[in-house]
Amino acid sequence: MQAKKRYFILLSAGSCLALLFYFGGLQLRASRRSRREEHSSGGRNGLHHHPGPDRFWPRFPDALRPFVPGDQLENEDSVAPVSPRQKRDANSSIYKGKKCRMESCFDFALCKKNGFKVYVYPQQKGEKIAESYQNILAAIEGSRFYTSDPSQACLFVLSLDTLDRDQLSPQYVHNLRSKVQSLHLWNNGRNHLIFNLYSGTWPDYTEDVGFDIGQAMLAKASISTENFRPNFDVSIPLFSKDHPRTGGERGFLRFNTIPPLRKYMLVFKGKRYLTGIGSDTRNALYHVHNGEDVLLLTTCKHGKDWQKHKDSRCDRDNTEYEKYDYREMLHNATFCLVPRGRRLGSFRFLEALQAACVPVMLSNGWELPFSEVINWNQAAVIGDERLLLQIPSTIRSIHQDKILALRQQTQFLWEAYFSSVEKIVLTTLEIIQDRIFKHISRNSLIWNKHPGGLFVLPQYSSYLGDFPYYYANLGLKPPSKFTAVIHAVTPLVSQSQPVLKLLMAAAKSQYCAQIIVLWNCDKPLPAKHRWPATTVPVIVIEGESKVMSSRFLPYDNIVTDAVLSLDEDTVLSTTEVDFAFTVWQSFPERIVGYPARSHFWDNSKERWGYTSKWTNDYSMVLTGAAIYHKYYHYLYTHYLPASLKSMVDQLANCEDILMNFLVSAVTKLPPIKVTQKKQYKETMMGQTSRASRWADPDHFAQRQSCMNTFASWFGYMPLIHSQMRLDPVLFKDQVSILRKKYRDIERL
Repeated sequence: MQAKKRYFILLSAGSCLALLFYFGGLQLRASRRSRREEHSSGGRNGLHHHPGPDRFWPRFPDALRPFVPGDQLENEDSVAPVSPRQKRDANSSIYKGKKCRMESCFDFALCKKNGFKVYVYPQQKGEKIAESYQNILAAIEGSRFYTSDPSQACLFVLSLDTLDRDQLSPQYVHNLRSKVQSLHLWNNGRNHLIFNLYSGTWPDYTEDVGFDIGQAMLAKASISTENFRPNFDVSIPLFSKDHPRTGGERGFLRFNTIPPLRKYMLVFKGKRYLTGIGSDTRNALYHVHNGEDVLLLTTCKHGKDWQKHKDSRCDRDNTEYEKYDYREMLHNATFCLVPRGRRLGSFRFLEALQAACVPVMLSNGWELPFSEVINWNQAAVIGDERLLLQIPSTIRSIHQDKILALRQQTQFLWEAYFSSVEKIVLTTLEIIQDRIFKHISRNSLIWNKHPGGLFVLPQYSSYLGDFPYYYANLGLKPPSKFTAVIHAVTPLVSQSQPVLKLLMAAAKSQYCAQIIVLWNCDKPLPAKHRWPATTVPVIVIEGESKVMSSRFLPYDNIVTDAVLSLDEDTVLSTTEVDFAFTVWQSFPERIVGYPARSHFWDNSKERWGYTSKWTNDYSMVLTGAAIYHKYYHYLYTHYLPASLKSMVDQLANCEDILMNFLVSAVTKLPPIKVTQKKQYKETMMGQTSRASRWADPDHFAQRQSCMNTFASWFGYMPLIHSQMRLDPVLFKDQVSILRKKYRDIERL
């Protein structure tokens, strides 16, 4: 009998074990199959997304139940559940074109015909536009992409305010559906771009914008990966109405301190939603808060009737919440938590970037801003809402070197793409342009490394070695030769004129490849025999329209990357030219030269001032005797607006200041002054030539006016002060002159 029982027990155990293996195997195979299908479908689509939470956090086959305090379970039914059908109906208007991609819903012919030009519809009478949307339209109209002729346009932007599509918002524009459909260029949204910050409303906050967008592209904040149409839509950040239109503040990382840890490890301060969408994560933050180096503070005190809905934790949370200042926390924290709110995006995202506080993203399914081009792994930690409790240990395990790199990248991204409405808009347009002209589109290195995609124009070259910013990345040495470009504005009447002496001094340099004389004089070109014979080619070309800006045109005749820019009355020796060029080879992205000037803020007049006083401080090196990369000719011509260049041409002044503004804005660095050359100023002031700008009494007044106009266009003052001056080794040292390489410089 005992034997039968034992056999029966063994048989039962074996059967149970077999069943367990059978069903477990099925589940395992199904899980593997689904993963293979996900992988293969991603490969078929050929799409590139930012790495999601799965790259950094463990995967689980089924969703984890979110953390919900026990005293809130009974309140979960206070918000009426929304059925899948209701959600589909609510989203039907926005997702009719869900399968749209550039290849299927965009007409490339318009762009290939006239280039990438953007048309903004004229504002309709009686239509109100919020300040944020006015800033977006102003950024487009002030850009090099703008055209007022719709027949020349490749992309169209509505003047109807589409930013706030929350029906409960006072900014909500009613009857937008009929207004958009009545536009004669609408064409079912084809080649249109729609900007949107807020969509949907309480209680479900869907991504519905309230009208049929047809085949239009969306530049949208808080867009989910599920609804984001790759290679068609653009995810933009949520920004406040106070976000600056142009310029914007620089990031707050002032010193690269080692170790890079701040007072707090992880911080957050914000609303706690008691029920509804977005409440799960914020309700669970108190599990992680330790009151010491992890401060995750929430408050129920929002909305008119918050006291009616408060729970047992509200009073305690509110008391803790009031103890800390948000700004103080932000600027003294290493990591900043960026959890979802009602919508996926949050103002804290941009606030953390600017503060050099590494964002810890806690918003599952959010397509991060500009994810098509920005590698967010280099600037943020992408977490998973389901694994909230693991976040402190995860960020504590990040090495200090990595933390410093993350913080540095937050500053680059903030200043390159996010610090103003203009930069957000221009980045959006540049991404779309790259999709259209794929053969010259920017690569990931350009987008994710200084100076960024807005200043590296692929129309100039598709080879990174043609730009001055990537020599080290490519293992290239800076150019070994330069082209001297002499700007001539006075007739050639004597063989003893300064321009001919300058030409000979430049031609004798061992680094000179050729000399170009830009003839901007009203008199005809001198005969060839009037120019001295040199060992390097001398090319004389007439300036286009004989205006000042023509000296910075990207002439095909310039065959070297380095340009030595010279005014005709500049006094330079061959030794000075050689030394300046060798210095430039160590700083190829900057302006390197002799005559220095400075700017200052005049408190009495509340405007910028310009000075040529000799001090240890400078912020500009004038292009009358300076070396720089020829790419700046291209940027000057194609990046700067026509209004600034026409101002320069009308005044016949300030072109050198404008070039300094441009280079400092790109590099975020000051120019380089080489060797004190006091007689440069004295020689220039002594010139008696009628064409000499130094003899004009209005010269300095005009230059001060120029500086303020330039600063207004840039939205900030890009010039940076420096006290560094580079001299030759043993310069002015009391040693034998024979021991010095540049022997003639100190004799000048």
